[in-house]
Amino acid sequence: MDTAPGLTFRDATDVDVDVLVALIESAYRGDSSRVGWTTEADILDGRRTDPQGVLDVIKSPDSRLLTVERDGTVVACCQLEHRGDHVYFGMFAVSPALQGAGLGKTIIAEAERIAVETWAAGEMHMTVISVRDDLIAWYERRGYRRTGRMSPFPYGDERFGVPLRDDLRFELLVKELRRPVTP
Repeated sequence: MDTAPGLTFRDATDVDVDVLVALIESAYRGDSSRVGWTTEADILDGRRTDPQGVLDVIKSPDSRLLTVERDGTVVACCQLEHRGDHVYFGMFAVSPALQGAGLGKTIIAEAERIAVETWAAGEMHMTVISVRDDLIAWYERRGYRRTGRMSPFPYGDERFGVPLRDDLRFELLVKELRRPVTP
């Protein structure tokens, strides 16, 4: 689906797995992530995701892995998972070379529209590592609010990365979504 000039939004398929893993890794881990501002390289080492994790999201019946292309090249993605009255937003990655140019705002707006249109969701939820003040501030400017509800970081489970500090935890951020008014 085309919703912004030059961008195509579509659901990921099995053939996208390797490209999406590389995109997500490049946005959050290692030196390549330092080109953008979403890097977690100073707080986490190791992998951000793996092919099985991406494939699980693609195959989940209550989930969509929205893939964003520009001129036929995958430049971003995000997970939308229907959870009752809300949709969970995760696995959000924008190519580091394209960060800071407004692409993220466009993608999150489209994700919110899809959550309402597809599942009539009243809220979007996400979890963010609580020490990521710059990232949380970005989401707050998009209408998300901090809840103060924390969940533990899965220390010892390297599927989520190798922590470089001992104070990591996730904070729940929530945004109320506007549902269309029915006449």
